[in-house]
Amino acid sequence: MSRQEPTTRTKVTSIPHWYDPKNDIMTVADGENVRVRDDEGREYLDFCSQLYCANLGHDNEAVIRAMDEQARRIPYVSSAKQSPVREELAGRLAEITPGRLSHTFFSVSGSEANEIAVQLAREYQDAPKVLTRWRSYHGGTYGAGSLTGDPDTRATIERHAATSGVSKFLPPLPNAFGTDDPAELARLAGEHLEFVIRNEGPESIAAILTEPVAGTSGAFPAPPGYFEHLRDLCNEYDVLLISDEVITGFGRCGDWFGIGTEGVEPDMLTFAKGITGAYSPLAGVVIGPELAEFVGREGFDLGQTFAGHPVACAAGVAAIDEYADGVVENVRDLEPVLRDGLRTIGNEHDVVNAVHGRGFLWGVEFADPDTGERFHDPRVDEGNNPVGDVIAVARERGVIFGSGRPAFQIILSPPLIADRDDLERALTVLDEAISVTFEN
Repeated sequence: MSRQEPTTRTKVTSIPHWYDPKNDIMTVADGENVRVRDDEGREYLDFCSQLYCANLGHDNEAVIRAMDEQARRIPYVSSAKQSPVREELAGRLAEITPGRLSHTFFSVSGSEANEIAVQLAREYQDAPKVLTRWRSYHGGTYGAGSLTGDPDTRATIERHAATSGVSKFLPPLPNAFGTDDPAELARLAGEHLEFVIRNEGPESIAAILTEPVAGTSGAFPAPPGYFEHLRDLCNEYDVLLISDEVITGFGRCGDWFGIGTEGVEPDMLTFAKGITGAYSPLAGVVIGPELAEFVGREGFDLGQTFAGHPVACAAGVAAIDEYADGVVENVRDLEPVLRDGLRTIGNEHDVVNAVHGRGFLWGVEFADPDTGERFHDPRVDEGNNPVGDVIAVARERGVIFGSGRPAFQIILSPPLIADRDDLERALTVLDEAISVTFEN
């Protein structure tokens, strides 16, 4: 059979994740620094870091070189065996994670890391339940999907098979507790969580799993004092605290880990995305000495073929060196540019209902200024979403922003190496896109 010359663009046979047949799918062909180019050569500022993970940009030679050297030494070692580079990375993680966290169980993705953390907590505590927040996102596999509070994800997963073992509590958001006062919000949200713990039965709860700063659900931080209260509740009721750092880890919030900005030590910490700067898939959970001793005594009869892949671990070691060489400081130094610029945009556009975030992770919410209602809530409304139009206009002008969960908000999460000019350019385009969408 002779091969026919294609008369149109080659047929696409890979299925994108989060696929919506109504949406135009962008093809990313190449990139450098904080920019990417599509298959027609158009260049964009990548202000979603693809999926909150290209923290070091798209052409970091140190990470690429480390991966190449490891692949030439030995590209793969069984996850059931030890590997020098795997041990090196675990040691480096013990140095930068909060407090007494000391031992790492590697996985491949953030979903799997959260599942492993929950499994360890249930085994250690001999208790079945885990508490997570509504509107949270902890992954899209069956186990991690049950942990996720995002309704769209859970509805998709549970359409044909129910998940169990997880109870939800309200996030510390002003509209959840009817107050804008940070101290009162922290108090009310903490009291609510204690009610949930007591109502579920403390002896049945293995852990609380939470993001220190919300990721795709809105980039909202907790009010001051909230996490101290949460830590005290975990201590009082003998519940483990797991910090989901899949998005907030490795500098995105201006500290090595998001929980570090709260001054609280978790019992476990999960990571993914930024560990390699997205140059290779890698994830895991870091645990403290008591849990490590438990695993050392009891064993842990679960694993994944590609967990702790040596090439990915080499990328992780190199990425940590890069983060330590001024990248985390860059986020701290330039956070005011994003914060103040977004607040200015919020003050200038009545349709911007709220701006919140930390470091290089910010959310912008939209609502009708006359009613306070969302222009479009995809959970209950059909039809066009003007927030999606803002993203589309910005993309036409050369900046890629991400959509939040739910999609009445935009998330800004640039690579951590973005400079002042990059941030100011993105802010200008966002300002223009809001004007074009809502004021023309």
